[in-house]
Amino acid sequence: MLLSDKYPFLTNYFSQMLNTEPVRVPQSIIFWGSDFESQFILSREIARLLNCTGDKSDECTCLNCNWIRDNAHPAVQIISRVDNKPSDDESKTVISIKQANEIKNSIMTSSDFYRVFIFCDRDDDGNICGLNQQNFQEETANALLKVIEEPSARVMFVFLARYKEDLLQTIVSRSQCFYVPSFERPSKDYSIIDGVFTEYYNFKRKDAFNIAEGVVALTKEHTPIEVLSGIQNYMVQLLKINHTNTRFIKDIETVETAKRQIMLNMSVQNVIENMCLDIIH
Repeated sequence: MLLSDKYPFLTNYFSQMLNTEPVRVPQSIIFWGSDFESQFILSREIARLLNCTGDKSDECTCLNCNWIRDNAHPAVQIISRVDNKPSDDESKTVISIKQANEIKNSIMTSSDFYRVFIFCDRDDDGNICGLNQQNFQEETANALLKVIEEPSARVMFVFLARYKEDLLQTIVSRSQCFYVPSFERPSKDYSIIDGVFTEYYNFKRKDAFNIAEGVVALTKEHTPIEVLSGIQNYMVQLLKINHTNTRFIKDIETVETAKRQIMLNMSVQNVIENMCLDIIH
């Protein structure tokens, strides 16, 4: 499916903006949602249109367009905990102060290109993932605030995240935010938690830690997110049957909070124990 078919509003919005003279684009953009690959493609497409020396069509083969499609353009950089690290930067788990300083130094010099910095994370397989306050920490974000708020000419910052709240409010307040929905059909399966968390509404408060122990044991065979998603799927089914029971809505939100905490690399044991204490009355 073409990007313009998946996201007609976003592609039309940016195409019109970039094809109108004079070109006026946000100096900082946040794309948020669960489809990180589409967020990245949208970011790269904006960078391509800003730097295209041809007709700006999808098929343009000018040098800049080809460079950007190959992720090889010198002025369009992916900034992550593994991409575009200075040679003396030994940090492995975060976007570092050294990377921030290198960006600030680079935009002090003039360029014939429109410079675009795409901030994201990567998983162990190299796939694009979202930022959070663990991999993009306050110290580094604060080091970039001035150049985000008062950027040099022809400079754009793009941040990719699952939730806007995963970024510091100071970054959010200086950016235009766009939700990028996912078109993947979510699984409704909850078989992995069957017998461990089903009928949780009948559990007693004194059983919370034992139940948490059973849920933690499931994370040895499945990822914590898969286990929590299974719990949410079960709760959604309960809500469909008992649509007036607001407890299930609150419980779904509690599990969602637990998922976000785990994505911030918080202790799985602690997160699940706290979740069970919140849910089991």
